[in-house]
Amino acid sequence: MKPGLFISFEGIDGAGKSSHIDALADWLRGRGHTVMLTREPGGTPLAERLRELVLNEAMDPLTEALMVFAARRDHVEQRIRPALAAGTTVLCDRFTDASFAYQGAGRGFDLAVLGELERWVQQGLQPDLTLWFELPAAAAAARRASARAPDRFEAQDLAFFERVVAGYEARVRADPQRFVRIDAQGARSEVWDRVLAAVRARGIGTPA
Repeated sequence: MKPGLFISFEGIDGAGKSSHIDALADWLRGRGHTVMLTREPGGTPLAERLRELVLNEAMDPLTEALMVFAARRDHVEQRIRPALAAGTTVLCDRFTDASFAYQGAGRGFDLAVLGELERWVQQGLQPDLTLWFELPAAAAAARRASARAPDRFEAQDLAFFERVVAGYEARVRADPQRFVRIDAQGARSEVWDRVLAAVRARGIGTPA
């Protein structure tokens, strides 16, 4: 059986990525693909419990990183790997790039330690394609101001999110073949057109 395709969606809070992951899932299903939608932190009962703690409880950066990667390990082993082995297209709202952007660049946590955790937990697993929704930190902050009550990350100041954007930039530079930058500014329909163009450019969406 042909292995499935793994696509991750990345971007700072307010970039709008989550509104397009559902649309892409529907578009792919309409072309005969079996699609699994999931998210990080989360994706399994255990990982969702860890997510609630990470988003809402105060903790130091090392504890935060360990909890995020513990959730990721369960998610990878219980859902992502089995789905890919079954030929499913996996769409994941954030994956390890977020850890390097948020815990690494945002919190200032040791990137070398994050790299070790990435190797231990994923054992070589990486997305086939990562769509990075690129939006200036100030523009994302304006969007978040009109949204729901912020969690522990969304409540961070502008300087934090500027560091997170820089962290994503570093990941893109380190692995440019995997990433596609999506300009997240403009109307939702305009951004969706960019997402669709990026996916089609990779030959994704042909009948399964």
